[in-house]
Amino acid sequence: MNIDIPEGKDPIGYVWGEMVPGIGIAASRFSMAVYADSTLGLREFEAARLRIAQINGCVFCLDWRTERDGEKVEAEFLDAVTEWRTSDAFDDRTRLAAEYAERYALDHHGIDDEFWARMTAYYGQPEIVELSMSIGSWLAFGRLNHVLGLDVACVLPQH
Repeated sequence: MNIDIPEGKDPIGYVWGEMVPGIGIAASRFSMAVYADSTLGLREFEAARLRIAQINGCVFCLDWRTERDGEKVEAEFLDAVTEWRTSDAFDDRTRLAAEYAERYALDHHGIDDEFWARMTAYYGQPEIVELSMSIGSWLAFGRLNHVLGLDVACVLPQH
């Protein structure tokens, strides 16, 4: 870890809750809301989330699978995300979610009118905003946890 954690303290709880309580607790609430309040389909949600996890290199995020109503994506889903351009495991919405996550993280200035035309053909504006906020959360917090070395101790919320 790149942050000193007092003996006996949970690394995530300490960094996110005690070190900077004003920011950390608010960030934690935002992160939890992304999981608890999402209206996106599970496959779209996980395609975007896992693509960001791959880009961030967050150990825990790569191993985590979001569960909704007892359902998770199949074990091979991570491999499909790696190959999102050519995978036959994705419908158009799921493929777009993975593409959007990658562009958002790696080339946000390159998101052009052609992409937006495809995106708005499959997603409504509230869904695009929700996906954008979710991707932003995963990008920021997954990267924060990886950079600080917390991703080996991270626990995401249950809902």
